[in-house]
Amino acid sequence: MPSTKSPAEDSGTTTEKYNGFTADERAAMKEHAREEKKAAARRSSSRAEKEAAAERDVLAKIAEMPEADRVLAERIHAIIKTAAPDLAPKLWYGMPAYARDGKVVCHFQSAEKFKSRYATLGFSDEAALDDGAMWPTTYAVRELTAADEERISALVRKAVG
Repeated sequence: MPSTKSPAEDSGTTTEKYNGFTADERAAMKEHAREEKKAAARRSSSRAEKEAAAERDVLAKIAEMPEADRVLAERIHAIIKTAAPDLAPKLWYGMPAYARDGKVVCHFQSAEKFKSRYATLGFSDEAALDDGAMWPTTYAVRELTAADEERISALVRKAVG
């Protein structure tokens, strides 16, 4: 008769039980579903109306952030809009993101989003940041100096280059 034990139990090893996604991950997915519904409702709108609505959504999401993250997000939003005006702001899993042809190039993740100790600026594989065989795609952001702002600006310009 076959064993009723899992392969891990049969082999004598122990494994932690996987309980699926965390509450934060489920919330992000639900937020993404709401974003997609909003986008679908806007399909009949003009391009300018869609872009304006998406920017309002991003600014509203930034306004909801705790002060420390909000200050960073507002500044990063302005840097990205200046460095790459062709990138379109949009919400992506509840985070401010910036897309080209509908594909996210970069995004800002509040520290609060997944209860992290710092906010991050992340770049997707759509970003042209390739540099040899290995390069960073996510940057921790705790404050912004003038040098940091210039670095972000240069990264964004390179990402869309």
